[in-house]
Amino acid sequence: MGRILAIANQKGGVGKTTTAVNLAASLAVAEQRTLLIDADPQGNATSGCGISRDDFSAHTYDVLLGEATIDQALVRGVQFRHLDVLPTTPDLAAVEVELVDVEDRVTRMRDALAPIRDRYDVILIDCPPSLGLITLNMLVAADALLIPLQCEYYALEGLSQLLSTVQRVQDSVNPALDVDAVLLTMYDARLNLSRQVAADARAHFGDRVFQTVIPRNIRLAEAPSFGKPIVVYDVASVGAQAYMAVAHELIARMNSAAPDASAANPSSQAAPDAPAATSSASDPASPASSHDA
Repeated sequence: MGRILAIANQKGGVGKTTTAVNLAASLAVAEQRTLLIDADPQGNATSGCGISRDDFSAHTYDVLLGEATIDQALVRGVQFRHLDVLPTTPDLAAVEVELVDVEDRVTRMRDALAPIRDRYDVILIDCPPSLGLITLNMLVAADALLIPLQCEYYALEGLSQLLSTVQRVQDSVNPALDVDAVLLTMYDARLNLSRQVAADARAHFGDRVFQTVIPRNIRLAEAPSFGKPIVVYDVASVGAQAYMAVAHELIARMNSAAPDASAANPSSQAAPDAPAATSSASDPASPASSHDA
């Protein structure tokens, strides 16, 4: 049965869609049967995979409203044989209003995925940068949460609200939901602040934090404008190599034994305090590889 990971963080600009697209592509390169669901009305994961509006007639909006099945809406073999995508358009934003009075409004995606999840090894959901009805739907459908965490000031401040939402979902309709992984993004090893955010995240979430970090990388920023995942746009870049390493870490985690049940559940804990701003003036220069193209 495919593992469903919701990639979520209500703070925008943390590398959420970049992670969704490039991790999905990297998993497909590793011959994992992968489905990427674009659940963000901005549709950046759709365009970032090179899918245009002419490539599909149904999308996430239609699936959530019950007007199409996922099978009818999928775009198959996107860039790679093992990558399918459920695309979206800005119409998806209307779901927040159209489902508000529907009794099963928070279980629509879970029910839609049930017939097809066995076809995939991994299902990644790119959630919108909010904690509204769309995101709630995706958290109910997910087995676990993957949180991209930007290595900058304020990055940790919004986690309390997200973890509180996870707790409410656990207490109501999806008790199995957990914070499965935290991915450090936009990391600059030369800055004290990046290192401090990384240290705080590892202290709080422990081994849930990926060992691999995603560096600031110009090629990662360029790839979406060409409609290509980074492993297609520039496989030799440090960004591509980082996402491939994350994919291999994720595969290893899924293949390993379940975590010790006695471990603390971070979704029940307060988020760590945001670190105080520090000057990087005394920070020794690190290798520039994190900025290499």
